[in-house]
Amino acid sequence: MKHLTITIALFIGLNTFAQVTEEVFESFKLQERRDIQYYVPEDYDGDEQHSVIVVLDAEYLFDDVVSKSKFYHRFHSMPPAIVVGINQSKNQIRYEDCSFNEETGLPTDRAKLFFEFLGMEVIPKLEKTYNISPFKMIIGYDITANFANFYLFKENPLFNSYISISPTLAPEMETRIPARINAIDKQIFYHLIMEKEKNIQQIAVLNTALKAVEKETFHYYFDEYETDHTSIATYGLGKAFDDIFEIFKPITPKEYKQKIITSEEPVFNYLKNKYTLIEDTFGFTKKVDINDVMAIYAACKKKEDTDSLKELSDLCKKEFPDTMLGFYFEGEYFEEIGESKKALRTFEKAFGMIEIDFLTKDMALDKINALKADFGY
Repeated sequence: MKHLTITIALFIGLNTFAQVTEEVFESFKLQERRDIQYYVPEDYDGDEQHSVIVVLDAEYLFDDVVSKSKFYHRFHSMPPAIVVGINQSKNQIRYEDCSFNEETGLPTDRAKLFFEFLGMEVIPKLEKTYNISPFKMIIGYDITANFANFYLFKENPLFNSYISISPTLAPEMETRIPARINAIDKQIFYHLIMEKEKNIQQIAVLNTALKAVEKETFHYYFDEYETDHTSIATYGLGKAFDDIFEIFKPITPKEYKQKIITSEEPVFNYLKNKYTLIEDTFGFTKKVDINDVMAIYAACKKKEDTDSLKELSDLCKKEFPDTMLGFYFEGEYFEEIGESKKALRTFEKAFGMIEIDFLTKDMALDKINALKADFGY
């Protein structure tokens, strides 16, 4: 049986997208039609990979997740993402979708079908329609949060990131999750969000066990809030996005002071390692942020790291080819190593290019005039 898609919002072709579309998805696995919502970024580019965020309990969580995705991407703090919301409130179907055996803690036959619906129908359809990166996130709330954990037990987990909001855990899940995390050879982000009034021993055991996991590929976060079960998602999602996408964000003043200036490694290594880690983690090649360039430039000057300044100038020639950035930095490099004639020629090249950020033609001209004065021109 082929997927039957009934588009409710305007959706024409692959190059023109509304912000949010709704579909009735006919599932072969479930043998029923399911309501699904999609958010595709307004600036979707088929040449650029997009992360996927699957949102369970979409009637409750979808809009909040979409707003967070739009905000963080707008300020270069996360990769572009397609958000998929699975509606589950009608007839309380969430309890069927995510049900588990009360004795074994394992998913029921119905939940296994729902598991396959997401992994074998929804995600593959997205991968055929859009340019999807390897990084995928799933978000759930109480019983749907517990259900998301079942994907950890696949040989190669479908999702890299799990936001678990006030989960209602199945039996033995508090020991099974940490054990499985220790066995997974893959970058995994796990964010557990709780309201303080929900004091459950099972959650405390899980939190303690996950904190004890020592793996470079496992990133665990736990947050408690003074709020109730209804408001907990609104409180926790922003902090979760902050933590999970921390490495993706532009270099902050705190990061500059605590990690770059204090490091004994060449300054440029920090920038190179940061962007390599972004690509390895999110499967996304991020364009170098001008903010990051300026932070590394400032550190090169402060630490008198001329080799890093030369590497930075080479990078800027590649990433910002029409601007004066790369040649201006290279001119300063030649100045610092005593190659004044090369510096003069390089600043003259910079003068003929486009201004960017704090760099102006007047600054290049000042450098040129100062060097000519030194030569007695």
